[in-house]
Amino acid sequence: MTMEGDLVLVTMDNEPTFFARIEEISGDLKPEWFQVKLLVLQVPLMVTTWILREPYINGEEFTMGGRPIRLTRVVAPEPPAELEEESEPAALPKEPAKKSGAAAEGGSKVLSLTDRLKKK
Repeated sequence: MTMEGDLVLVTMDNEPTFFARIEEISGDLKPEWFQVKLLVLQVPLMVTTWILREPYINGEEFTMGGRPIRLTRVVAPEPPAELEEESEPAALPKEPAKKSGAAAEGGSKVLSLTDRLKKK
């Protein structure tokens, strides 16, 4: 069952078109119809309200202007099992010692901007 706060994929003409978050579902004047406020996740963000029946909100195909449309609730995938087994967060790598003017690891040379400014 799709509810407020859920992420949905909107498919138009059997092609994935955009993602949206359901912001609000409220009753409409017509019995058994609902006003569904959608935050369309695109740039720039857009808010729109569609008037839909419950089966349409839950994934049944409907038409709008003759175009077939479907809302499919998006469920985040489960993290890989190897990540779930870790009991402690991984330690951050230690910061390498800074070498001013010396050859750094990998043959690169570290240039100090402050040393260059002092020379002028």
